[in-house]
Amino acid sequence: MNKLMTIALLLAVALAYSPEASAQDFSGLDKSPLDVAYYRASRGSAPAMRVLYSRPQMNGRKVFGNLVAYDKVWRLGANESTEIQFFEDVTINGTEVAAGRYTVYATPGEKEWEVSFNTDVDTWGAYAYNAEKNVASITVPAETAEKAIEAFSITFEKAEDGAHMVMGWENTVVRVPIGF
Repeated sequence: MNKLMTIALLLAVALAYSPEASAQDFSGLDKSPLDVAYYRASRGSAPAMRVLYSRPQMNGRKVFGNLVAYDKVWRLGANESTEIQFFEDVTINGTEVAAGRYTVYATPGEKEWEVSFNTDVDTWGAYAYNAEKNVASITVPAETAEKAIEAFSITFEKAEDGAHMVMGWENTVVRVPIGF
């Protein structure tokens, strides 16, 4: 074998057994894992909307009025701002909202929440929240959950003229009507 081939072979063998080449350093599980919820009008139909959000856990903490302050804008969950995508035009509180991607923020109160849909996407937290970029807002009542909800959760439920985006955590549930 010529010298160049021998060096190349030795280099390939060395790289194959090098810890950096044979193993990945993956981070551990996120404390607030990312989740997704879709809404379809019927089984097998195309999705009408989807929401991407992180799911913080209660872990014995008091959430509303403590971990999540009342009367202060919250990103709905943890980490990146919660994002909703409408695959068709919708109506929120009488306002037409075009199909597209939006962030969702809430200002929780003890008895009601203001929920806002905003055009500033790909953001982290609510630190750069700008109300001037809201395309729709709605105030909805806060309900008491039947049982404690350990992880912040979002789901959709069918409604007469569309769907409700249902959010729950600790002992609170909020329903946001979205019309089609």
